[in-house]
Amino acid sequence: MPDPMGQAVTEVPRLSHGRVLAIALPIVLSNATVPILGAVDTGVVGQMGEAAPIGAVGIGAVILASVYWIFGFLRMGTTGLVAQARGAGDAAEVSAYLTRALMVAVIGGLGLIALQSPILWAAFRMAPASAEVESLATSYISIRIWSAPFAISIFGLTGWLIAQERTRAVLLLQLWMNGINIGLDFWFVLGLGWGVEGVALATVIAEVTGAGMGLWLCRDAFAVPAWRDWSVVLKAERLIHMAKVNTDILIRSVLLLSIMVSFAFLGAGFGDVTLAANQILMQFIEITAYALDGFAFAAEAIVGTAMGARSRAAFRRGALLATFWGMIVAMLLAVGFALFGATIIDTMTTAPDVRLEARSYLWWMVLAPLVGLASWMLDGVFIGATRTRDMRNMMVLSVAVYFGAVWALIPLLGNHGLWAALLISYVARAATLGWKYPALERDVAA
Repeated sequence: MPDPMGQAVTEVPRLSHGRVLAIALPIVLSNATVPILGAVDTGVVGQMGEAAPIGAVGIGAVILASVYWIFGFLRMGTTGLVAQARGAGDAAEVSAYLTRALMVAVIGGLGLIALQSPILWAAFRMAPASAEVESLATSYISIRIWSAPFAISIFGLTGWLIAQERTRAVLLLQLWMNGINIGLDFWFVLGLGWGVEGVALATVIAEVTGAGMGLWLCRDAFAVPAWRDWSVVLKAERLIHMAKVNTDILIRSVLLLSIMVSFAFLGAGFGDVTLAANQILMQFIEITAYALDGFAFAAEAIVGTAMGARSRAAFRRGALLATFWGMIVAMLLAVGFALFGATIIDTMTTAPDVRLEARSYLWWMVLAPLVGLASWMLDGVFIGATRTRDMRNMMVLSVAVYFGAVWALIPLLGNHGLWAALLISYVARAATLGWKYPALERDVAA
């Protein structure tokens, strides 16, 4: 079917279990590669035989990850908006949304380059380090910041590919960037002796070439004239809608971050052993997130396409199919944590007291995938439907419930109360979004 710009609109595949898995599994594999890069970065500078370079790369990476995280809305917002345009058969908007996302990335990245000095000042005031670590971290960040427009653009490119259900391309992009980064890490640091600056330069090259590969993977968008038709790209109502969606997602993400940050700070109040145990156990939460994200992303793409096509039946079936496979994975994770959780803990630490402490909270890890499944899947559904105002407002309620649980349970149960409050926040997110879901489904065909 041709669109008004004379371009053929891609036929949307039939809803099936295979379609869900084809979207989700490459994302799960892509997520699995993320920790490898951090381990290599740490490992190569560790070969220098000094502590300061390790700390500098660690703190520098955390600062930049936190700053770039602000632009995470670009991935989610782009997925929902493009999926809906795709479902509506509007190839011009599918193309134009990629240009808009890249505009945001370039402007945001240039802004970060211009503001690098105050960003560094604020970061080191909040997390002071030794003079040597701060000096090396400043060198690391001052190199890496130059790839900010490219790093942020990858959010938009990834979101566009997910909306097109081309998650194998996302996996290819992740493997490309990590492979380039790891190879250059070894060459620049171990081969040329460039130290911390070598790690930073390796990442810059990986992000720049990654953005180039992402553009090539998204080349179908540039076959539609609308991508450079400024009367389409700069259409006021589209820009306003995009801004509202992305702002809601940003606020929602900041609220979610407040839960995670407060969890870390509150855990520190129970002493070093409990803090270390909590840090180890958070790796179980990250594994859960990496696994369930694939199925939440599948829900985003399928639900968004159904929303654009105004198909209530496809909307519901897409949400149910993605949740069905998410539930299977959640149960597998729970069983895996129950059977092998203690072994995983022992692998992560050799300290007997930390091992014992972490094991005493392991059953919360078994519950986490089961309790958190609905919140992950409903996030995907609402992102795909771009009902971000509901996500923002329900997150406000969920944060209030979380801090209420913290206030009530920590005095009674200590660190167990803290873990209970975290899981209660999952339940609150699911319950509040579930309350809004019937109205969302009714509105699909409206």
